[in-house]
Amino acid sequence: MKSVVARLAATVSLTAIAGMGSSIAYAASCNPRDHGAKADGTTKDTAAIQACIDAVAVQGNTKLSDKDYGQVVLSGGTFLSGPIRLKRGVNLRIEKDANLLASPDRGDFPHWRFAGKDTVQPFVSAVNTEDILISGEGTIDGNGHIWWDYVRGVRDSGVLGTDHPRPMGVLFDHTNHVRMEGVTVQNSGFWQIVPYYADDVVFRGIRILAPHSPNTDAIDPFSSSNIVIDHVFSSVGDDNVAIKSGAINSPGPDAPSKNITITDCTFENGHGLSIGSEIAGGVQNVHAERIHFKGTDQGIRIKAARDRGNDVSNISFKDITMEDVKTAILVTEYYPNRPPQGEVAAAPVTRLTPKFHNITLENVTAKNSGSDGYIIGLPESPVTDMTLKNVHLEGHTGFSIAYATVTLDDFTAKAETGENLTIAPTAHVTKK
Repeated sequence: MKSVVARLAATVSLTAIAGMGSSIAYAASCNPRDHGAKADGTTKDTAAIQACIDAVAVQGNTKLSDKDYGQVVLSGGTFLSGPIRLKRGVNLRIEKDANLLASPDRGDFPHWRFAGKDTVQPFVSAVNTEDILISGEGTIDGNGHIWWDYVRGVRDSGVLGTDHPRPMGVLFDHTNHVRMEGVTVQNSGFWQIVPYYADDVVFRGIRILAPHSPNTDAIDPFSSSNIVIDHVFSSVGDDNVAIKSGAINSPGPDAPSKNITITDCTFENGHGLSIGSEIAGGVQNVHAERIHFKGTDQGIRIKAARDRGNDVSNISFKDITMEDVKTAILVTEYYPNRPPQGEVAAAPVTRLTPKFHNITLENVTAKNSGSDGYIIGLPESPVTDMTLKNVHLEGHTGFSIAYATVTLDDFTAKAETGENLTIAPTAHVTKK
């Protein structure tokens, strides 16, 4: 008897399939419904979906154009599934009337090693491959309440390597040339979308939803390069974007995250746009423009500490608007501790010492914030070469600067209570 994959390979349609609203003709198409999937939201369709992926995957290492991809098409129902693994040259296309729903059985998610830690297999993953496309207007739903209830009240459940692991929603691990377009990703058990040691990854026109849930970061580029995050809406339970590059107390080496652009996004529930805190490999060349924050805990955050830092440089935020955020701007080398008051003792400089420099915030407004925010470096490694230009903040409490060299060019901070702007003796501030 032929295997499922062999039978699928023999019956994969070679008919030209229009993709993504264009005239692109994909090389092959496979609908799991044609091979046993029920799409009824009850029957597990894992085997049929994975068999389709295996059948249309592109072998070899020749350069691919869109027409060379194979499509796995989900349409007309809810496809209940355990973890699936994407392969080279696959376009997982989820139509508007389709939902890829994670199994409610935790036992369907086997042990998995990620970033040197024990966890469970992500819902959708691509590992050590390239040329991956996830498209359409449908939904990838991680069925997260199964996992959120599981970790409720568990200490440190928000980090990897705990005895209560949770699956990420979509993981691109050592995978290059990736695009996600049009889809909604929601309710993942843990982080929603993670490029890990990935390169050339584009997220465009997608929605990421998991409000009021534990540790459900929307997009976390980790030691990844050449990332585009464009026209993304996210409302989640943790960072809307968190750029990372190395674990706490990492012995190294760690690759940096670099060349990341974030444009025309709206962030609602969540902890804002963050660089850090785990950045033992450093972060360079991050540029964010035309971002709107509404009701997030924070707006702009750059954060690290003596046990998790490295070089963070050539960073810019431009044309940023915020309303009703708790803290508008937070730049700290003491995370997660509260900023110290007064002068503090210097520590030896190590591989993990944060080094924040060459950072610009331009055309930034924040209204009705809990706090305008603060910039605070370390005595052994102050924040340097930071510019705030045309930045206007209005909050309950004001803005403070310590252990930093900052240029303020058309800057205002207004506080309902206390000082508008506090500049510590350890700060060097130039006003224009």
